[in-house]
Amino acid sequence: MIFSMTGYGKGSGSKNTTFAEAEIKSVNSRFFEISLKLPSILSSYDYEIREFIKTKVMRGKLNVVIRFKKDGIENGFLSVDVTKLSNEILLIKKVRKIAGIKEDIKLDHLLNNKEIFTSQENEISKSEFEIVRSALSKAIEKLILMKKKEGAELSKDLSSRIEMISKKVSEIEKEFKKSVDDYYDKLKQRIVELTNNAEINEDRLNLEMALIADKADITEECVRLKSHLKFFKDSLKNENEPGKKLNFLCQEMNRETNTISSKSISTSIIHSSVFIKEQIEKIREQIQNIE
Repeated sequence: MIFSMTGYGKGSGSKNTTFAEAEIKSVNSRFFEISLKLPSILSSYDYEIREFIKTKVMRGKLNVVIRFKKDGIENGFLSVDVTKLSNEILLIKKVRKIAGIKEDIKLDHLLNNKEIFTSQENEISKSEFEIVRSALSKAIEKLILMKKKEGAELSKDLSSRIEMISKKVSEIEKEFKKSVDDYYDKLKQRIVELTNNAEINEDRLNLEMALIADKADITEECVRLKSHLKFFKDSLKNENEPGKKLNFLCQEMNRETNTISSKSISTSIIHSSVFIKEQIEKIREQIQNIE
């Protein structure tokens, strides 16, 4: 079974007043990359989180964002700076006196000044980190599920194209046997026309045709191409991380097809080879998205 490199997952976890949320986006990449955005309170867990993700995902470029709240406050815990609060109250009283305002000091007046609050970036407890891990696990599960669904669709498309190529190879094998006989008849007729019906040395003609047929023989190439097609189908079903192997098989299939085209004496076989190369190129583009 194959998995796509493209996917999305989101998960959350909570306990009492602690809440964590993880969001993962995955796109195609030749290499495995993790872009991790953490709140500062989780910065010490950067390595642990990356290693945990690596045990679940093997390939692609991942963009991971984790959010954390405690007591409804984003990214950690807040406390009041008593000195700044006192100064703020004195300032408000001074302004009120100068302006001749009799209105009482209200809580809203103080809450609007963010400077009186300070962030306490204490390390979170193990139980709180487990909430983060739980949210991340759920996000990864949803990511993998989406990658699996897209992988199934990719597999259907690839299998369909492999079947089309297999049919064309069978047609090429039949056409090759027919093309040699046709070429022999055309060559014989052409010699008759050029020699004004003079007597033809059949032995010599047969020898020349045997040499031509040997040079144009594509039996080995067809056998190897069919073998590659079989390995390709098997890899779709059974191989772990099949992307690299499938890419290599595409290169080999393309090599055999080019040889078939260059050796052929049949226009029909050349056209079939062009069709096969078109399908191989479409397959190659598709497998760039396989994990």
